[in-house]
Amino acid sequence: MADVEAMLAHWAERAGPHPDGAMLPPHHEQCLGCGPDNAHGHHLQVNRRGDGVAADHVFDDRHVGAPGVVHGGAVATVLDDLSGFLLYLVGTPAVTRQLTVDYLSPVLVGVTYRMEARVTSREDRKFFVAATLSDLDGCTVATSTAVFVTVGVEHFARHGAVSGGSPTPPVADDHRDSGREGAVGQQRG
Repeated sequence: MADVEAMLAHWAERAGPHPDGAMLPPHHEQCLGCGPDNAHGHHLQVNRRGDGVAADHVFDDRHVGAPGVVHGGAVATVLDDLSGFLLYLVGTPAVTRQLTVDYLSPVLVGVTYRMEARVTSREDRKFFVAATLSDLDGCTVATSTAVFVTVGVEHFARHGAVSGGSPTPPVADDHRDSGREGAVGQQRG
């Protein structure tokens, strides 16, 4: 994107109302989770399902941690990205503040898994998400909870969303919710 305004206009266009069952557009073409143009990505195709989102996914040899078993980071990536699709339903840009994954069973390469995510509650700028990863027999192999924090356009401007621009160091308020909480590590955005 040439500038932040164009990026946000693009996002707003994609965030429009989506009927139940509709396929949701990727976050952007190079997104690691859903970007169709990212050769190393997962290429998730996500649908709205009621008040949540869902996708089927097969991990491949690029996602191996141990022989035949998917790397935990790949599992976390798709659960985070799936949860990020809820932004289209919430209607505002946000970043991942916290992601917790519980690995219940090995996730296997070459197996189709169904993922589902939904917003469980909202408080000020934060919204809380729960997601599951299950095999097609309904056995849950991983779950996650996440906290997303809504952000304004200045967040993306400060962090290099401008094509060719260099990111600037984070500002303390980027990692706080209404100035009441301390700094947190990685954020999506």
